[in-house]
Amino acid sequence: MNLLFAWRYFRAPKSTNAINIVASVSMTAIVVGAAALIVVLSVFNGFEDLVKSLYSTFYTDLKLLPASGKTLILSQQQLNRLKSFEHIKAFSLVAEDKALLQNGELQSLVSIKGVDENYTKVTSVADHIVNGKFLLGTPDQPAVVLGAVVETALGLQSDRSIFPLTAYLFRRGSNINTIDPLQSLSSANLVPAGSFLIQQDFDNKYVLTNLGFVQQMLKWRPDEYSGVEIALKDPGQTAQVQKQLQEYFGKNYKVLTRYQQNLGLYNVMRVEKWVIYAILCLILAVAAFNMIGALTMLVMEKQKDIQVLKAMGSNNSLIQKIFLTEGLLLAILGAALGTILAVILCWMQIRFHLVPLQGGTFVVSYYPVKMQWQDFLLVLITVMVVSLLAALFPARKAAVQAIELKS
Repeated sequence: MNLLFAWRYFRAPKSTNAINIVASVSMTAIVVGAAALIVVLSVFNGFEDLVKSLYSTFYTDLKLLPASGKTLILSQQQLNRLKSFEHIKAFSLVAEDKALLQNGELQSLVSIKGVDENYTKVTSVADHIVNGKFLLGTPDQPAVVLGAVVETALGLQSDRSIFPLTAYLFRRGSNINTIDPLQSLSSANLVPAGSFLIQQDFDNKYVLTNLGFVQQMLKWRPDEYSGVEIALKDPGQTAQVQKQLQEYFGKNYKVLTRYQQNLGLYNVMRVEKWVIYAILCLILAVAAFNMIGALTMLVMEKQKDIQVLKAMGSNNSLIQKIFLTEGLLLAILGAALGTILAVILCWMQIRFHLVPLQGGTFVVSYYPVKMQWQDFLLVLITVMVVSLLAALFPARKAAVQAIELKS
């Protein structure tokens, strides 16, 4: 019954035009707020997917690391056991440390990463080569693949470089010589083979070279590594394989998923999304104030109807439900129109790339968009809650009115 009364009040012409104007403004605010929430959340989803795809180029499904310290020792038996895991597609042994690269008078501090021949099976870095080729050389004649920003900082083009680079790494057990620090370093020449362009976090930090070369430079044992990068046949089995590997290797090792390898990044992205959501909810708060005004004016116009209903036996609860339902009708219609508007805008951005990214230095030239049903549900619930809270005051005011049938 309360829905019937609310619908009739919603459709019926109002005696005062101001009520229609305030109701229209309230409805428009809800439409704009709901659409803005969905569009912005969809853009964040698009950026999140883009960043994840870029990071999946460099980070593998799982990574085996030492629980403490910089290195781990893996026996041939342990490596054979890794190969026997059903869901493991391939794994690559890596040795990583800080290094100083020098090209003439130009220098760059980098993370040098020695990888084996399986590295191209666990990552797609080789697919992002922009200059030269993906070549790692041998331990005695190493080649190096540079991040694009590192390549620029060293003032060279990898596919045209004539002279080798000089790499300096700290040897294990060496103390820093304050008189001549170079005495504490291992140095060797590296032939530039190519450069990759993935994402700035990698392009200005990493260089890739031969695993055996890095182990020799750091004075590591042949069975000593900084980690093992693992690709799975089915990424959906990540949690299961992580548990199995952790049980096998024990507490001296830790197995991290791609998410755990980049925990800080994903947490920041999540916080940013919720902060933007909270800020845009202020638009709905403005709509709530308009709704309070519209419903209060409607209560004043329907005073006689309220008194007649009470005289016929309606209690305060029914009167309150009628005006709460009126607020929900405004919310549902506004959310529906806002959703339709948001879907149209998102589809047009996906299809026609209407809003470009300025600067021209990004991986994509337009704002990426990805619509998710969870966002639509979240926005619908948000609109409903805000509208109910806004309708509560005028509905309560209508319910407590005294019966006065005489004018």
